[in-house]
Amino acid sequence: MFARASANAYAQVGVQTGAMSASPHKLIAMLYDGARAAIARARFHLEGGNVAERGNAISKAIDIIDNGLRAVLDHDAGGEISANLEALYEYMVRRLMLANLRSDAALLSEIDTLLEGLASAWAQIDDAAAGAERQPALQDN
Repeated sequence: MFARASANAYAQVGVQTGAMSASPHKLIAMLYDGARAAIARARFHLEGGNVAERGNAISKAIDIIDNGLRAVLDHDAGGEISANLEALYEYMVRRLMLANLRSDAALLSEIDTLLEGLASAWAQIDDAAAGAERQPALQDN
């Protein structure tokens, strides 16, 4: 038990250190990763019949989506995209609550797939921005 607690504490320090040094873009990517990891844990506990741990994992995913991803939306700058993301995040939270209520792995998979698509699109935005920053430097030579 002590070894597990130590490992968890070590992992938590690693996440906190990564978050403190991350760019705003990377922080959003970390939130997507965290929500997906929580859903994976929920699926694992659902299959194992561990109701309490499944509920904790789903609650963690909901917290990340609602108080992380949804809370940082900038409706002034984001316009319609921001409004659409907010509606999608609200949908995800409702589906996760239903997944917990029904012990439904398919609902967990649905939300994981949605998060996977958003995370992939978010990563492409970062790649495109990095490419745009490098492009002028290449043309100067």
